[in-house]
Amino acid sequence: MPDQSLRLMAVHAHPDDESSKGAATMAKYTSEGHRVRVVTCTGGERGDILNPRLEGDAEILRDLPGYRRREMAEAARALGIEHVWLGFVDSGLPEGDPLPPLPEGCFALEPLEVPVGALVRQIREFQPHVMTCYDENGGYPHPDHIMAHKVAVAAYEAAADPDAYPEAGPAWAVQKLYYDISFSLARIEAVHTAMQERGLSSPFEEWFERRRDRPRRPATARVRCAEHFPARDAALRAHATQIDPDGFFFQVPRDIEAETWPYEEFELARSRVGTPEGLEDDLFAGVRPGGAEVPAGRGKVGS
Repeated sequence: MPDQSLRLMAVHAHPDDESSKGAATMAKYTSEGHRVRVVTCTGGERGDILNPRLEGDAEILRDLPGYRRREMAEAARALGIEHVWLGFVDSGLPEGDPLPPLPEGCFALEPLEVPVGALVRQIREFQPHVMTCYDENGGYPHPDHIMAHKVAVAAYEAAADPDAYPEAGPAWAVQKLYYDISFSLARIEAVHTAMQERGLSSPFEEWFERRRDRPRRPATARVRCAEHFPARDAALRAHATQIDPDGFFFQVPRDIEAETWPYEEFELARSRVGTPEGLEDDLFAGVRPGGAEVPAGRGKVGS
């Protein structure tokens, strides 16, 4: 019997990105019986230990990449998702003025066709109906996030083209591609204001003041998922080297968050099934379970 569950693929740069961006939405869909696969482009090899409780931990320092892989496996279990590594090397976050060159062989310096081909293979194997990724700014200007955006958009197009990467398997047309904008200024402002109104100290005060005049991304989908915030939080805590349990992620009372901002937001970037009017409440709205039509009249792709 063919698999008729709907499938979502989320493309991320590093382990832990999936838990801070769209995680509750993914947990919602897996709880409803849909399949969700996260593709992580790099192993996070050049990440720092951001949790002060683990600084200097000898076990972690011996093998940080291996430790982060185990963290990712635990986060995947918390969210109920499938997970694959795309296999590229973390570029690190360059700092200084002028910025130093990126390390040789890193993800951000790969010829675009190499990671695109790797992601096309994943798309054609998993056959997602919907994909999510970062916007053109990477969500924030990390070289791996910007590269992940370029790779995801190019692979969305190439996976549907039978003439592109024929060695990666039969073509598959993903029906919709969304930018994940769930960590938005609108969300921060709403939670920040709610805490101030209750006389509580907001962890976002300085953060919001520095960014309040920046352009805001237009959300086209808003998925209610507050009941899955606990799964999101468990996934965040699984990335213990990256997430400080006393940091700002956990300083907002969950009842206030659920009341004020009980959803995650997305921006529709590409669609092969039309553009809906108004704000969507489901990333799978309008998709065809059996597959989409390939552009330019090439015929139907997928099962």
